[in-house]
Amino acid sequence: MLQALTLLLVFQLVGEVIVRAFALPVPGPVIGMALLFAALMLRGGPSESLRDTAGSLLQHLSLLFVPAGTGVILYGSRLAEEWLPLTAALLGSTFLTIALTALLLRALGKRSRHPERPS
Repeated sequence: MLQALTLLLVFQLVGEVIVRAFALPVPGPVIGMALLFAALMLRGGPSESLRDTAGSLLQHLSLLFVPAGTGVILYGSRLAEEWLPLTAALLGSTFLTIALTALLLRALGKRSRHPERPS
C-alpha cells in the first residue's frame, strides 16, 4: 500500500512541477492524473496494490469535503455577495458537462454499433 500511495503522490508532484515550470492554468493534480493514466495505459492497467489503495482512498472520499464545507462557512458573506456569478457558473458548467457527455456517449454508441471492418 505504501508503494502505491507513493506512486500516486509522485505523479501529483510531477504534475505540480510541470504546472509551475510552464505556468499552466491547470491544477497540478489534474496533470499528474493524466500522466498516471497514460502510464497505466502503457503498462496495461494498474497493479493489484494500486487498485486496492485507490479503492481505500475512494471509500474515504467524503473526508475531502470537510475543507470545502469549512470554506463555505468561513466565506459565507462573500458567497452571499457574489451568488449570481457563482450560480451562473455552476449551472452553465453543469449543463455544458451534461451536453458534452451526451454527445460523447452518442458518438461512442454509434462507433460500437458500426465497427470498422478491416480491408
